[in-house]
Amino acid sequence: MAKNAVVSEELAKKFATEKETPYTRWVKAEGLDIIPALYVRNLRTVDLKPWARRGGNAVFVNHDASRVSNDSYVMEIPAGKKLEPHRQLYEEMILILEGRGSTTVWNNEGKRITFEWKAGSLFSIPLNCWHQHFNGSGKEPARYVGVTNAPPVFNLYEDLDFIFGCDHDFKNRFNGEPDYFAAKNEQDGFLLKTNFVADAVNLPLITAKERGAGGGHIRFTMAKGSMNSHISQFPIGTYKKGHAHGPGAYVIILSGEGYSLMWPEGEEPKRYDWEVGTLIVPPNMWFHQHFNSGTTPARYLALKHETVSIRNAQGVPKAWISRRVGGDQIDYADEKPEVRKIFADEMAKHGMQPRMDQAYQQELADLPPKQDAAA
Repeated sequence: MAKNAVVSEELAKKFATEKETPYTRWVKAEGLDIIPALYVRNLRTVDLKPWARRGGNAVFVNHDASRVSNDSYVMEIPAGKKLEPHRQLYEEMILILEGRGSTTVWNNEGKRITFEWKAGSLFSIPLNCWHQHFNGSGKEPARYVGVTNAPPVFNLYEDLDFIFGCDHDFKNRFNGEPDYFAAKNEQDGFLLKTNFVADAVNLPLITAKERGAGGGHIRFTMAKGSMNSHISQFPIGTYKKGHAHGPGAYVIILSGEGYSLMWPEGEEPKRYDWEVGTLIVPPNMWFHQHFNSGTTPARYLALKHETVSIRNAQGVPKAWISRRVGGDQIDYADEKPEVRKIFADEMAKHGMQPRMDQAYQQELADLPPKQDAAA
């Protein structure tokens, strides 16, 4: 039975004034569009409009399920140009999609850092710091995707002078440290302690058997922000375990080709094909599952707000924990038979076979027993 919760026009009109927020009104006032999509085939080719405040071209891409916690936007810096100097009282993580260039970050005291980036670079803008992005090519535009926690800030203050004009330096976030945007390799569990990744496409990962299929994983919390991110990769001929979590994860394909299935509990999965540059935004507590049906390893980056991570008492995301013990991850043993058939059919198109037998067998060694539904 469908669960789209569509109501009558009569009831919808009674709540029409509550659909818009200070945040959505601000985006419209800037002359920009919000694409309310949970899937964009390629961020590198999505249409943009001029954004006078920033001096580039942009579009916002935000699914309704995440708009209250965080957002995303795509920005293009024209060839040989730079964006306007800018500061903001919200956090931002940036992935460079195309091009090369540099960014300068500074505070009110004049402490200034400049670093270079290229396609695949990942970094975060420290809270309320002045910053300016420069395109390093005189022939080609540069394009990036930014994920921010702007919506709750706009909805709380609804004051542009404060959001873009606050003079406070958060020195605990940034104080002009010379190596602030230097690539680092200090790790704590899955967490890589750094504010800059030069090449997210080729960054070494840590084995994460809990997510299935021999994949790799690494996590980031950059610029001491409240948002976080992670990179996951899975081998040729494999797929991740299905799972669900809270809203606000912007999943961007970094390498490979394949597809994802997404569905709210009780409904049939829908398929979303992806390639390098695809964006997928799983709605709140929708199950989703990623499949590598291509001829190379597949890797994605998830930029997200902490609201995504519904955790157990030990601090472990429930999306990493089997549904058999109260988590939100579907074990391979419990997935629907059609999941494997769809994957086998897709692999056959490339003249390949799934390489999942080992993953299925390894899971059985630690598989919790099924709980009695009547218990």
